[in-house]
Amino acid sequence: MEKYSQFRDKGSGISPFIPSTTPASAFSTLWRSALFLCRLPFFLSYSVVFFLVLDYLPSFVIPQVGRKLLLWTLLAIPGIWWVDLQLDGVKRGSLSQQPSSRFPNARAVIAAQFTSPIDALYLAAIFDPIFTVSYPGTRKVQRVSLLRAILLALSPPALAPPPNATLTTLRALVEQNPHRVVAVFPEMTTTNGKGILPFSPSLLATPADAQIFPVSMRYTPPDITTPVPGAYLGFLWNLLSRPKHLIRVRIAEGVANGNAVAAVVTNGDGPASHVPERAEDDDAANLTPEEVALLDRVAEALARLARNKRVGLTLRDKAAFVEAWSKGRK
Repeated sequence: MEKYSQFRDKGSGISPFIPSTTPASAFSTLWRSALFLCRLPFFLSYSVVFFLVLDYLPSFVIPQVGRKLLLWTLLAIPGIWWVDLQLDGVKRGSLSQQPSSRFPNARAVIAAQFTSPIDALYLAAIFDPIFTVSYPGTRKVQRVSLLRAILLALSPPALAPPPNATLTTLRALVEQNPHRVVAVFPEMTTTNGKGILPFSPSLLATPADAQIFPVSMRYTPPDITTPVPGAYLGFLWNLLSRPKHLIRVRIAEGVANGNAVAAVVTNGDGPASHVPERAEDDDAANLTPEEVALLDRVAEALARLARNKRVGLTLRDKAAFVEAWSKGRK
């Protein structure tokens, strides 16, 4: 992999875009092939029925609990039923003793590490959040469906929103959906889980009364991560050909955005008046030191939870890597 050495982080030497591989013997390959062929029709047929039919049914037909059970069934088909969930700083075995404020709940924003299509599927099965797509140089996000969030993990990095995209802010989503959780992938593209990329400024639009929860998800074996876009067959093979997969989930304590502008102010005894927010398309060069500190705090928490380091490689570096990887595979 020396020809991709320019895509290593200069400080740590980490290569966050190289796909993870696991050696396999001839016998294990035969066993995995049989398991893959048995699971594939069930997984594909269940996915089609869920995402094309069941996911569109209203909540009075399929309540939230029923929807989560359906998602857990989808996760169980490839053998994802063992999840190691822990809260940062909390002793193992004492989760039930923690207050509900330690978990993402209503009006919370999840800042999740982005490595695999399973990220969105697991978050949906646990928190049923509103999924968003972040972009570089803007605080606005695009609301997307669960299926789109899953496919985003297999898509090329987007350096700008699509021309016809409907953009909003995290503040607007939280205010419009006060009983829901909002999920953000601030790295904006997938990695192999070995490093945390620089963040989009979208988290800075979180309202002051909403907590930002860094959430890390790591997989064992790690080969179901998808740092290279378009690897649909490889992902399905690695997902369906192993007896089971372990997800290691770590949730940090919530962080408040103390830099958020109050949405409403009261002038004496008069009626409340709305205050216009600052421009939503500020790039990193226009961030205040306090805003940079907030992004750094969330990124450091994610790196600590994932037991890796922050890297300086950007979304443009990922796009250049994908181009070099595609040429090298021809």
